[in-house]
Amino acid sequence: MPTHIAHLSSRALIRVTGPDARPFLHNLLTQDVEGLAAGELRFAALLSPPGRMLFDLFLLGQDDGVILDVAADRREALTQRLAMYRLRADVAIEALDTPVMAAWIGDADGFITDPRASGLGGRRYDGAATPDATEADWLAHQLAVGVPASGDVVIDKTYPIEADLDLLHGIDFQKGCFVGQETTSRMWRRGAIRNRMLPITFDGPPPAMGAEVLNGDLRAGEVMTGREGNAMALLRLDRLDGALTVEGRPVSVRRPAFLPEVTA
Repeated sequence: MPTHIAHLSSRALIRVTGPDARPFLHNLLTQDVEGLAAGELRFAALLSPPGRMLFDLFLLGQDDGVILDVAADRREALTQRLAMYRLRADVAIEALDTPVMAAWIGDADGFITDPRASGLGGRRYDGAATPDATEADWLAHQLAVGVPASGDVVIDKTYPIEADLDLLHGIDFQKGCFVGQETTSRMWRRGAIRNRMLPITFDGPPPAMGAEVLNGDLRAGEVMTGREGNAMALLRLDRLDGALTVEGRPVSVRRPAFLPEVTA
Protein backbone atom coordinates (compact mmCIF):
# COMPACT_ATOMS: atom_id res chain seq x y z
CA MET A 1 0.00 0.00 0.00
CA PRO A 2 1.24 3.53 -0.70
CA THR A 3 2.15 5.78 2.21
CA HIS A 4 -0.24 8.63 2.98
CA ILE A 5 1.26 11.95 4.09
CA ALA A 6 -0.63 14.92 5.53
CA HIS A 7 0.33 18.37 6.77
CA LEU A 8 -1.16 18.79 10.25
CA SER A 9 -2.05 22.46 10.27
CA SER A 10 -3.74 22.02 13.65
CA ARG A 11 -0.32 21.38 15.25
CA ALA A 12 2.45 23.84 16.11
CA LEU A 13 5.93 23.68 17.64
CA ILE A 14 7.76 25.18 20.59
CA ARG A 15 11.50 24.80 21.14
CA VAL A 16 12.91 24.73 24.67
CA THR A 17 16.68 25.06 24.88
CA GLY A 18 19.33 25.94 27.44
CA PRO A 19 21.32 24.13 30.14
CA ASP A 20 18.20 23.48 32.25
CA ALA A 21 15.83 22.54 29.40
CA ARG A 22 15.54 18.84 30.15
CA PRO A 23 15.30 18.98 33.97
CA PHE A 24 12.87 21.90 33.66
CA LEU A 25 10.48 19.92 31.45
CA HIS A 26 11.13 16.66 33.29
CA ASN A 27 9.78 18.15 36.54
CA LEU A 28 6.62 19.41 34.83
CA LEU A 29 5.50 16.76 32.34
CA THR A 30 4.10 13.26 32.72
CA GLN A 31 6.96 11.83 30.63
CA ASP A 32 10.65 11.16 31.30
CA VAL A 33 12.43 14.02 29.53
CA GLU A 34 15.91 13.60 30.99
CA GLY A 35 16.24 10.20 29.29
CA LEU A 36 14.92 11.46 25.94
CA ALA A 37 17.53 10.80 23.24
CA ALA A 38 18.20 13.17 20.34
CA GLY A 39 15.83 12.24 17.52
CA GLU A 40 13.52 10.26 19.82
CA LEU A 41 9.80 11.05 20.01
CA ARG A 42 7.73 10.60 23.16
CA PHE A 43 4.12 11.41 24.09
CA ALA A 44 3.28 13.38 27.24
CA ALA A 45 0.96 15.85 28.92
CA LEU A 46 1.12 18.88 31.15
CA LEU A 47 -1.50 18.66 33.89
CA SER A 48 -3.03 21.08 36.34
CA PRO A 49 -1.99 20.61 40.00
CA PRO A 50 -5.25 18.66 40.68
CA GLY A 51 -4.25 16.26 37.88
CA ARG A 52 -6.48 17.30 34.98
CA MET A 53 -5.21 17.73 31.43
CA LEU A 54 -4.15 21.13 30.18
CA PHE A 55 -2.02 20.11 27.18
CA ASP A 56 -1.24 16.82 25.42
CA LEU A 57 1.96 16.99 23.41
CA PHE A 58 4.84 15.19 21.74
CA LEU A 59 8.47 15.63 22.77
CA LEU A 60 11.23 15.46 20.18
CA GLY A 61 14.71 15.20 21.64
CA GLN A 62 17.45 17.42 20.26
CA ASP A 63 21.11 17.80 21.18
CA ASP A 64 20.51 21.24 22.66
CA GLY A 65 16.98 20.83 24.02
CA VAL A 66 13.49 19.58 23.22
CA ILE A 67 10.86 20.44 20.61
CA LEU A 68 7.23 20.34 21.78
CA ASP A 69 4.49 19.41 19.28
CA VAL A 70 1.18 20.78 20.59
CA ALA A 71 -2.24 21.81 19.31
CA ALA A 72 -1.75 25.08 17.38
CA ASP A 73 -4.59 26.85 19.17
CA ARG A 74 -2.94 25.97 22.49
CA ARG A 75 0.65 26.93 21.68
CA GLU A 76 0.46 30.45 23.13
CA ALA A 77 -1.19 29.16 26.31
CA LEU A 78 1.50 26.49 26.71
CA THR A 79 4.25 29.08 26.14
CA GLN A 80 2.74 31.25 28.88
CA ARG A 81 2.40 28.30 31.24
CA LEU A 82 6.03 27.29 30.72
CA ALA A 83 7.13 30.89 31.29
CA MET A 84 5.18 30.90 34.56
CA TYR A 85 7.01 27.79 35.76
CA ARG A 86 10.43 28.91 34.50
CA LEU A 87 11.44 31.00 37.54
CA ARG A 88 15.27 30.81 37.67
CA ALA A 89 15.67 27.93 35.20
CA ASP A 90 18.18 28.72 32.46
CA VAL A 91 15.95 27.97 29.48
CA ALA A 92 14.82 29.73 26.31
CA ILE A 93 11.28 29.17 24.99
CA GLU A 94 10.47 30.06 21.38
CA ALA A 95 7.84 29.27 18.75
CA LEU A 96 8.90 27.45 15.58
CA ASP A 97 7.24 27.77 12.17
CA THR A 98 8.34 24.33 10.92
CA PRO A 99 5.31 22.32 9.67
CA VAL A 100 4.20 19.12 11.37
CA MET A 101 3.68 16.17 9.01
CA ALA A 102 2.13 12.75 9.61
CA ALA A 103 2.53 9.61 7.52
CA TRP A 104 0.66 6.32 7.77
CA ILE A 105 0.38 3.04 5.86
CA GLY A 106 3.34 1.73 3.89
CA ASP A 107 6.97 2.74 4.29
CA ALA A 108 7.11 6.18 5.96
CA ASP A 109 10.79 6.79 5.23
CA GLY A 110 12.23 9.73 7.16
CA PHE A 111 9.36 9.81 9.68
CA ILE A 112 9.76 9.11 13.41
CA THR A 113 7.46 6.38 14.69
CA ASP A 114 4.44 7.69 16.59
CA PRO A 115 5.02 6.35 20.13
CA ARG A 116 1.38 6.03 21.13
CA ALA A 117 0.12 2.89 19.39
CA SER A 118 1.06 0.44 16.67
CA GLY A 119 -0.37 1.33 13.27
CA LEU A 120 -0.45 5.09 13.75
CA GLY A 121 2.54 5.67 11.46
CA GLY A 122 5.02 8.49 12.08
CA ARG A 123 5.63 12.22 12.37
CA ARG A 124 8.15 14.53 10.73
CA TYR A 125 9.28 18.06 11.55
CA ASP A 126 11.52 19.26 8.71
CA GLY A 127 8.93 20.20 6.06
CA ALA A 128 10.65 17.99 3.49
CA ALA A 129 7.72 15.65 2.77
CA THR A 130 5.08 16.30 0.12
CA PRO A 131 1.47 15.85 1.29
CA ASP A 132 -0.86 13.62 -0.70
CA ALA A 133 -3.66 13.42 1.88
CA THR A 134 -5.57 15.81 4.12
CA GLU A 135 -5.50 16.32 7.86
CA ALA A 136 -9.08 14.99 7.91
CA ASP A 137 -7.74 11.75 6.40
CA TRP A 138 -5.15 11.56 9.17
CA LEU A 139 -7.73 12.17 11.89
CA ALA A 140 -9.92 9.43 10.40
CA HIS A 141 -6.95 7.06 10.55
CA GLN A 142 -6.18 8.01 14.15
CA LEU A 143 -9.80 7.35 15.08
CA ALA A 144 -9.71 4.01 13.24
CA VAL A 145 -6.75 2.97 15.40
CA GLY A 146 -8.81 4.07 18.41
CA VAL A 147 -6.54 6.84 19.70
CA PRO A 148 -8.16 10.00 21.14
CA ALA A 149 -7.30 13.30 19.45
CA SER A 150 -6.39 16.56 21.17
CA GLY A 151 -9.92 17.77 20.43
CA ASP A 152 -11.36 14.97 22.56
CA VAL A 153 -9.73 16.40 25.69
CA VAL A 154 -11.80 18.88 27.69
CA ILE A 155 -9.23 21.29 29.08
CA ASP A 156 -8.87 21.26 32.87
CA LYS A 157 -11.57 18.60 33.18
CA THR A 158 -10.35 15.35 31.55
CA TYR A 159 -8.03 13.15 33.60
CA PRO A 160 -5.09 11.71 31.61
CA ILE A 161 -6.05 8.12 32.34
CA GLU A 162 -9.58 8.83 31.05
CA ALA A 163 -7.89 9.88 27.77
CA ASP A 164 -5.91 6.59 27.79
CA LEU A 165 -2.50 8.21 28.28
CA ASP A 166 -1.43 5.36 30.54
CA LEU A 167 -2.06 2.94 27.64
CA LEU A 168 -0.56 5.23 24.99
CA HIS A 169 2.87 5.56 26.62
CA GLY A 170 2.10 9.11 27.73
CA ILE A 171 2.82 8.69 31.45
CA ASP A 172 6.02 7.45 33.08
CA PHE A 173 4.98 6.24 36.53
CA GLN A 174 8.61 5.51 37.48
CA LYS A 175 10.05 8.99 36.91
CA GLY A 176 8.97 10.60 40.15
CA CYS A 177 7.19 13.90 40.58
CA PHE A 178 5.42 15.91 37.90
CA VAL A 179 2.60 18.43 38.09
CA GLY A 180 -0.59 16.53 38.97
CA GLN A 181 1.37 13.36 39.79
CA GLU A 182 -0.36 12.57 43.09
CA THR A 183 -3.87 12.24 41.66
CA THR A 184 -2.68 10.45 38.51
CA SER A 185 -0.59 7.89 40.38
CA ARG A 186 -3.35 7.25 42.90
CA MET A 187 -5.90 6.52 40.16
CA TRP A 188 -3.45 4.18 38.44
CA ARG A 189 -2.31 2.33 41.60
CA ARG A 190 -5.81 1.79 42.91
CA GLY A 191 -7.26 0.93 39.53
CA ALA A 192 -9.96 3.52 40.24
CA ILE A 193 -10.69 4.05 36.55
CA ARG A 194 -14.39 4.53 35.96
CA ASN A 195 -14.26 6.19 32.54
CA ARG A 196 -12.17 5.75 29.38
CA MET A 197 -12.22 7.17 25.89
CA LEU A 198 -13.23 4.46 23.44
CA PRO A 199 -14.26 4.60 19.76
CA ILE A 200 -17.91 4.01 18.93
CA THR A 201 -19.68 3.27 15.66
CA PHE A 202 -23.20 4.17 14.54
CA ASP A 203 -25.15 4.97 11.39
CA GLY A 204 -25.13 8.48 10.01
CA PRO A 205 -23.37 11.75 10.85
CA PRO A 206 -21.62 12.23 14.17
CA PRO A 207 -23.64 13.55 17.10
CA ALA A 208 -22.67 16.89 18.58
CA MET A 209 -19.84 16.87 21.08
CA GLY A 210 -21.32 16.22 24.49
CA ALA A 211 -24.29 14.18 23.22
CA GLU A 212 -25.27 11.54 25.75
CA VAL A 213 -24.59 7.85 25.22
CA LEU A 214 -27.33 5.91 26.99
CA ASN A 215 -27.56 2.36 28.28
CA GLY A 216 -31.31 2.04 28.44
CA ASP A 217 -32.31 5.02 30.58
CA LEU A 218 -28.89 5.28 32.24
CA ARG A 219 -26.21 7.70 31.14
CA ALA A 220 -23.23 5.68 29.88
CA GLY A 221 -21.04 8.53 28.66
CA GLU A 222 -20.76 11.33 26.13
CA VAL A 223 -19.61 11.75 22.55
CA MET A 224 -16.41 13.65 21.86
CA THR A 225 -15.23 14.40 18.29
CA GLY A 226 -16.33 12.26 15.35
CA ARG A 227 -17.05 11.79 11.67
CA GLU A 228 -19.56 9.86 9.57
CA GLY A 229 -20.29 6.58 11.34
CA ASN A 230 -17.52 6.90 13.95
CA ALA A 231 -16.66 8.97 17.01
CA MET A 232 -14.66 8.96 20.19
CA ALA A 233 -16.67 8.79 23.40
CA LEU A 234 -15.88 9.06 27.09
CA LEU A 235 -17.67 6.02 28.49
CA ARG A 236 -18.39 4.54 31.89
CA LEU A 237 -16.74 1.12 31.97
CA ASP A 238 -19.47 -0.34 34.18
CA ARG A 239 -22.19 0.52 31.64
CA LEU A 240 -20.76 -0.92 28.43
CA ASP A 241 -22.85 -4.09 28.53
CA GLY A 242 -26.32 -3.81 27.06
CA ALA A 243 -27.96 -1.84 24.28
CA LEU A 244 -26.22 1.53 23.89
CA THR A 245 -27.77 4.42 21.99
CA VAL A 246 -27.00 8.01 21.10
CA GLU A 247 -29.76 10.31 19.85
CA GLY A 248 -31.91 7.21 19.49
CA ARG A 249 -29.39 5.46 17.24
CA PRO A 250 -27.80 2.12 18.21
CA VAL A 251 -24.13 2.41 19.17
CA SER A 252 -21.39 -0.21 19.20
CA VAL A 253 -18.19 0.16 21.22
CA ARG A 254 -15.03 -0.79 19.34
CA ARG A 255 -12.15 -1.97 21.52
CA PRO A 256 -8.76 -0.74 20.24
CA ALA A 257 -5.85 -3.15 20.08
CA PHE A 258 -3.91 -1.30 22.80
CA LEU A 259 -6.75 -1.92 25.29
CA PRO A 260 -6.48 -5.61 26.22
CA GLU A 261 -9.75 -5.69 28.11
CA VAL A 262 -12.50 -3.33 29.22
CA THR A 263 -13.38 -3.77 32.83
CA ALA A 264 -15.04 -1.60 35.41
